[in-house]
Amino acid sequence: MKKTFIEPTRLIVSALMLMAAAACGPGQQSSSVGANSATSLAWPRPDPATLADSPHKQEVLYGEALVRRTYALVGPRVANAAMRYSGNNLACGSCHLDGGRQRYALSLIGAADAYPRNMARENSVQTLEQRINGCFERSMNGRALPTGSREMTAIVAYIRFLSDAAPAGLEGRGAPAVHLLQRAADPGRGAAVYSARCAVCHGANGQGARSADGSGYTYPPLWGEDSFNDGAGMHRIITAANFIRANMPYGTTFESPVLTEEEAFDVAAYINTQPRPHRSGLDRDYPDRGRKPVDAPFPPYADHFSQREHTFGPWTSMQQGQPPR
Repeated sequence: MKKTFIEPTRLIVSALMLMAAAACGPGQQSSSVGANSATSLAWPRPDPATLADSPHKQEVLYGEALVRRTYALVGPRVANAAMRYSGNNLACGSCHLDGGRQRYALSLIGAADAYPRNMARENSVQTLEQRINGCFERSMNGRALPTGSREMTAIVAYIRFLSDAAPAGLEGRGAPAVHLLQRAADPGRGAAVYSARCAVCHGANGQGARSADGSGYTYPPLWGEDSFNDGAGMHRIITAANFIRANMPYGTTFESPVLTEEEAFDVAAYINTQPRPHRSGLDRDYPDRGRKPVDAPFPPYADHFSQREHTFGPWTSMQQGQPPR
């Protein structure tokens, strides 16, 4: 669940995640910190600081700052009210760990090459800019950036910079899929996992831990008014469990997970049954109901399964015959 970057000295406290909610550890990884496994050593961590001095470098650096410190530049507390595009004090880096560079942590490396793309949620081809705004409106619980704005242009430039380093044929952008449970995810069991693994960082009340200067979070809130809204992808239990299993507690790698698959599903269920901002119009998402993810926690659906079954599972029987997304 997602962790925000606090960048006072670029010792980025990478914990996400907020949504990730699984137990956490100190904070975001800095650019000098690599993944632990031999496999991950092949995964690049491009640094915009190495670019030759130029207007392009400054644009990419600004894009990196927007990803790592969203709350400080376009958050709800910035002095210029017209720049308050994010509705919470998270950062893009709360989900896209290490500024989008961490493997299997919703990495932005290679993301530029994935768009334009036919997206199930809109049932139409979406540009990279539209995808970014989807995050602003849902994960950041805010409003869309103007397409030609300095901020949108900078974020796109940063993602393209990262994507230039994408290894050919090497996976690592999303989070590895966890085997689906043969039972429903259990928020009650998840509460115990949260208490044992997550509360130390994200707080017993899920409200995270503020950074020293109070502008963002060392550990982001996983629910409540300053968290992602219920239209965000992390509000789906399968999506959250995949992320948690591969990245939480802090310092976990996908090769050496700490939580069991059941624990990841249960703690995701616990987190996603807590109160958070509501996004209106969710019934208009996935207009082609046949492309709707099985764990979408809001109707309508194209099958006979109930909203509770879609929310918590078990999902295996629902997946039969569902087209790829």
